[in-house]
Amino acid sequence: MKKIVVLHLLCLLFVGCASVKRSLVKKIDTQIKSDQYNNQFTGFLVIDPESKDTIYNINSIKYFTPASNTKIFTLFASLNLLADSIPTLKYIVGNDTLYVQGTGDPSVLHPYFKDSTALHFMDQYENITLFPNNFNDEKFGPGWSWDDYHWYYSPERSGFPLYGNILTITNTETLEVRPKYFKDSIVFLDYPVNRELEKNVFYFNPSKRDTVEIPFRVDYSLIKNLLEKSLQKKIHLTQKFPDGQQQILYGTPSDSVYKRMMEVSDNFLAEQLLILGSSTLSDSLNGQKARQYVLDNYLSDLRQPPRWVDGSGLSRYNLFTPESMVHVLHRMYNEIPRERLFLFFPTGGISDTTKDWYPGSPDPYIYAKSGSLGNNHCLSGYLLTKSGKTLIFSFMNNHFMESSSEIKRRMQGIFENIRDNY
Repeated sequence: MKKIVVLHLLCLLFVGCASVKRSLVKKIDTQIKSDQYNNQFTGFLVIDPESKDTIYNINSIKYFTPASNTKIFTLFASLNLLADSIPTLKYIVGNDTLYVQGTGDPSVLHPYFKDSTALHFMDQYENITLFPNNFNDEKFGPGWSWDDYHWYYSPERSGFPLYGNILTITNTETLEVRPKYFKDSIVFLDYPVNRELEKNVFYFNPSKRDTVEIPFRVDYSLIKNLLEKSLQKKIHLTQKFPDGQQQILYGTPSDSVYKRMMEVSDNFLAEQLLILGSSTLSDSLNGQKARQYVLDNYLSDLRQPPRWVDGSGLSRYNLFTPESMVHVLHRMYNEIPRERLFLFFPTGGISDTTKDWYPGSPDPYIYAKSGSLGNNHCLSGYLLTKSGKTLIFSFMNNHFMESSSEIKRRMQGIFENIRDNY
């Protein structure tokens, strides 16, 4: 008799859950299939990783421009290729000389990390020789907008970054320039661009009481000069790195770089993380090598292999499906402790890129990476329901003609519906 009662209760529970799901799907359908979505391309996939149930699915196997959702794949690649600390230098000591080559570490003297591990190490040696020819990639990614070169979000990629490859000018009570090397390269003038296209001549309006970040052009002559300025000693260049067993010097904790990349959607960090990843595969620094290695060795089971051309998502050539995003998010959810994983993802209503949207009631319920380019907005990550479930989702909107705020408003309504009713 007890077994019959239990079975009856289980049946009622199952029917009730199925009914709740049907009602939820119907509500989402009503919103996504409304006239408001007619003039855009939308893909949305939500799964329950515990029950392996698909809660909602529309166009999840179609390809979308992901914008900065690409950084989710970069995070996954970094977690699989890099150690707990960032490899900051490869080096060999021979004949009283320290031979060094860069790994692509973005944190060296970076305005946020201010890491000087590499410089403290190099300062121990009187004779230092730098090998400059291991960077085998383009300074800009394919499909990047050429006229973004002077904006803070588009620094050049390089094999031995310093200061985040950014000139920082702060004009509050006094004028501060970092690195000071460029102090005489600033023209104090209100000008349409922040820097000349082909050279390190910068423009700054002296009436501004502000901090301005301007990418500088990178070459190994400049890197040599910046290192000499910091170390106060001569740096030599060599065209051949000596044979022998290379040592690796480690610096900044890797998780702090991942968190910063995701939290403020830092394009430079994303690009350099893939270059760092390639440094673990060979001596040649090339982000494409890292991307292909990850696709071949860690993500060969993707049902829709992406077109993945950069680390940041600046390129409109990138193409990913919502299903691929959810696949990678699911992999990380299974492989990384939740407390650590959620620290990487911006928190709805709190973090920089999502602080104006998806607030908790009262606790946060969205941990997700946003991605925006003109006429495109995507959000992918984790959603916590009031019933205690953790769901994984990817919501992609391409080619809309409305303001992105209107897109986010509708997305927020759908997320809240799922949070409250599943």
